[in-house]
Amino acid sequence: MSKYYIAYGSNLSEAQMRYRTPDARIIGTAELEGWRLLFKRHATVEAREGYTTPVLVWEISDRDERNLDLYEGFPHYYRKQELPVVVTPLDGGESVRLTAMVYIMADGHKKREPDASYYKVLLDGYRAFGFRLDILEKALADSIGRDTADRWLKKNRFTEGGHRDA
Repeated sequence: MSKYYIAYGSNLSEAQMRYRTPDARIIGTAELEGWRLLFKRHATVEAREGYTTPVLVWEISDRDERNLDLYEGFPHYYRKQELPVVVTPLDGGESVRLTAMVYIMADGHKKREPDASYYKVLLDGYRAFGFRLDILEKALADSIGRDTADRWLKKNRFTEGGHRDA
């Protein structure tokens, strides 16, 4: 049996998903209206009016879900929630409305900066799927403050436009 899974963090990486979830296939992209991306070392989303978070929607098997549960630390680190999404296929076909599972960080974790390598995985995913990079940068600023985020991006050599200096 398969189900749909919403990815907004490191599971935007096709390579990582191939390793973790061998049966998974990308269905398309979507936007979580009324949800904002944050960092609490790892990415999470929280309901917040006026925000939108771009996501990748995967079709996964039961085995893939068990693998993701282990990877995501379910149910202690992340919990699961079902959300409605309108998915646009990558090939540009007709959009489809469906319900998909998403991992949301469990309560008790404080906002903080991610590791640079983790942020880079998200940045690569945002670029690969044409997501707006300002949403990712705003998530960092909302998590640790604008000035701190600007210093963090500079220290880790992330430049304007989301490119990483060599």
